[in-house]
Amino acid sequence: MELEIYERLKEVRDPEIPLDIINLGLVYGIVVKDNIAYIDMTLTVQGCPAKSYFAQYIREYILKSFPELKDVVVNFVFEPAWNKDKISEEGKERLRSMGWNI
Repeated sequence: MELEIYERLKEVRDPEIPLDIINLGLVYGIVVKDNIAYIDMTLTVQGCPAKSYFAQYIREYILKSFPELKDVVVNFVFEPAWNKDKISEEGKERLRSMGWNI
């Protein structure tokens, strides 16, 4: 089920960078235990104002997508810190095609 959740998270976009949270490299890990999904993720900056948005949106989105889950826990971690090297090659290509210098 972790892989299915990972794939579904490709549909969650960052509110500032026009890319999904998987290709941005924000998701560090997903574990499902006892029908609870634990998602470790980071943000592009530690004080990102989208933190509460991500926590609530991801929880609701994954619970709706996987009704067999009892809960979703989004855990924000900042080690290792995010940097542009965490963006996937696919993500870098998409950003370059939009004129981003990356």
